[in-house]
Amino acid sequence: MTLFLQILLVITSLALMALILLHRGKGGGLSSLFGGTMQSSLSGSSVVEKNLDRLTLFVAAIWAISIVGVGLLLKVGA
Repeated sequence: MTLFLQILLVITSLALMALILLHRGKGGGLSSLFGGTMQSSLSGSSVVEKNLDRLTLFVAAIWAISIVGVGLLLKVGA
């Protein structure tokens, strides 16, 4: 069970990094330094962005659950 949770943790960590990098920059932070254009903040989110947000939150929830599971298994010593 510990091995399964550790593998799940690695997979979800990589997926979470990829999903976060897929998000479009909303502010004038680091994305504007590397050629990001200023877009109107009044434009609504597209369906793809909403689905990307949902998928990111789902993967983040699995990631958090797997961290708690690994921590509990390490504490118990299984």
